[in-house]
Amino acid sequence: MQNAAAVTVLVLGDSIGTAHGVAPESGWVALLQKRLNGRSGTLTAKHTVINASVNGATTGAGLRRLPSLLERHDPDIVIVELGGNDGLNRLPTARIEANLAALVKTSHAAGVRALLVGIPLIPKHGRRYTEAHRRAFENVAQSQHAPLAALRLEDALKPGMLQSDGIHPAALAQPLLMETVWRQLKKMLPPAAQFQ
Repeated sequence: MQNAAAVTVLVLGDSIGTAHGVAPESGWVALLQKRLNGRSGTLTAKHTVINASVNGATTGAGLRRLPSLLERHDPDIVIVELGGNDGLNRLPTARIEANLAALVKTSHAAGVRALLVGIPLIPKHGRRYTEAHRRAFENVAQSQHAPLAALRLEDALKPGMLQSDGIHPAALAQPLLMETVWRQLKKMLPPAAQFQ
């Protein structure tokens, strides 16, 4: 961990984290880096966002990668943006919940705070499964005392928010994603690193 005013944030995500189909500089992770370094967007060595997202990643894959990422980057905060691919593959929600809990526990055991990001599944997966998937994130946030930045389904389904595949957020959605994460992340930052 760096000095008290410096923050290193590790983003462990999937194609939502890599901004698949969107210019990287327009993706929510790049926008978060700019927000973390102030309104001007001037990047400095003081605050760092490390994007360790991988297209197609699952909670299980993230759990296997997390220990080495924690050791290599020594972050202050881990943003866990995983679970969407598990849902697309209809992995049992109990397994998703267990993996998410393990990701948070692994982070906490290393002295790193964890922030969960919940991306809603689109309704075609069935209401019962979609609701169970959403509750998995809420349950872990509550049981592991981890903040949850959850994008609302009604926002995700607004015109222009999704790419033509009906899954990945479009460029228009990236600032909304960033703001959703930022509202929770800023509460986790030391006072010297907090921005409005």
